[in-house]
Amino acid sequence: MYAIGVMPMPAGFRYRDVFLKGRPQHDRFDSFRIRHPQMDVGKRAKIFAPFDALRGFNFAILMKNELYEDQLVLSQEDQEELDRRFGILHNLTYNSRMARANRVQVTVTYYEPCSDVNSESYGSQGQYKTVTGICWNVDAEVTRTILVDEMRIRMEDIRSIESQGDIFNRHMEDQSADWGV
Repeated sequence: MYAIGVMPMPAGFRYRDVFLKGRPQHDRFDSFRIRHPQMDVGKRAKIFAPFDALRGFNFAILMKNELYEDQLVLSQEDQEELDRRFGILHNLTYNSRMARANRVQVTVTYYEPCSDVNSESYGSQGQYKTVTGICWNVDAEVTRTILVDEMRIRMEDIRSIESQGDIFNRHMEDQSADWGV
């Protein structure tokens, strides 16, 4: 059984005889071969490379497929629960030594505004994204951010925080969110 590249050749392939003949072979000093030398594989591959006439057009079309939504406003109860969780994370990651010792793994769902200036959603809508990693720092006073792995997320943009363990259930009301959030 013959193959075309890695695919088996179909039974009724119209150009089977041409394929089996291979590339044309010319005599060493044939006038055709002298005028048309055999092209090396690298240059030959460029002939069949895809051509992008409008650079960036395909990317712009893909960006139009992304869906954006308005940022949701949390209810008072949800905001209080989120503040309580910020307080627990702040106590567990107060300094770098405690953060390395505790290594609290969290999943954060946050709002990211649309950054595409060509989109009609720019400045008004965004997307909710989820990141999972180790919480290294919670800064409620100065920058009002949380550091998960190497990503710094604003507290105002966070919708929910979940933990791999049950650290938020263990620290229920004894460590409330009175620390300034």
